[in-house]
Amino acid sequence: MIYTITVNPSIDYVLQLENLNTGEVNRTSSDVKLPGGKGINVSRILKALDIDSTALGFVGGATGSMFEELLAQHELKTAFTKVKEDTRINVKINAVAQSEETEINGAGPAISTAERQTFMDQLSNIGDGDIVIMAGSLCKNLDAKFYLDIAQTIQKQGAEFVIDTTGQALLDTLPLHPLVVKPNHHELADLFNVTFKNEQEIVTYARKLLDQGAKHALVSMAGDGALLVTKDKAYKANAPKGTVINSVGAGDSMIAGFAGTFMETKDPIESFHMGAACGSATAFSQDIAVKTKIDEVYKEISITEL
Repeated sequence: MIYTITVNPSIDYVLQLENLNTGEVNRTSSDVKLPGGKGINVSRILKALDIDSTALGFVGGATGSMFEELLAQHELKTAFTKVKEDTRINVKINAVAQSEETEINGAGPAISTAERQTFMDQLSNIGDGDIVIMAGSLCKNLDAKFYLDIAQTIQKQGAEFVIDTTGQALLDTLPLHPLVVKPNHHELADLFNVTFKNEQEIVTYARKLLDQGAKHALVSMAGDGALLVTKDKAYKANAPKGTVINSVGAGDSMIAGFAGTFMETKDPIESFHMGAACGSATAFSQDIAVKTKIDEVYKEISITEL
């Protein structure tokens, strides 16, 4: 089983209007409410690939109930920890004529010590053969060590884990041997305080993540494709042709495609191929990609050894 952890999920309230005029009353032309969160995006792609997952995280209050109702439309299996405070709402404003998107993200609930422990107790069901994917921001009173605590717990129980975060929080988990880490090339450069001149330098520094314990490193490079670095080799996926409509969720989709395929095949090359297809398919879609779009993009991607 794959478990996705979205510590701080949200209702994404997406508003569309012609122009955003600050300080004035604005009228929308359309609006939609979506279940948001990086781990939720991962579960949705896994569902599209017909791979089972269970979504974990904290939800609370009236907004938490609405979040679960929205999520039920996607037929995902969930096991959320209920908390006292409300699940957050993120507002995303698309001003069409101005070609601008403005986001206002809520902080999310404060998690009590008892609620945190209830969540950690749920992890006892995770063990050999399972993969846990941790992605997204933390609630306001959970420190950066929370992901590390989760990784240490599930590793002792024999499960693999994937962490989608950056900075010191990422580096702290590397000695625990994450199945895959996925910085983009800018985040990788920031990790080591360098500037890349070519792809080979990106490969060199991605391999440093492996030297510190990661099993595989995926590095996304936007319009230049993506790289997979293993202990002995490096591979590149081309960027397929298409119009980028919405990059939100593309990285989550890449992780889902890689982890889900790896769980079934143990083949990092095929997992990379599917991950690249899922990421690009979502970038070419209004929302998280559907299976037909993933299949279409998959055919346009080739993997070459560097």
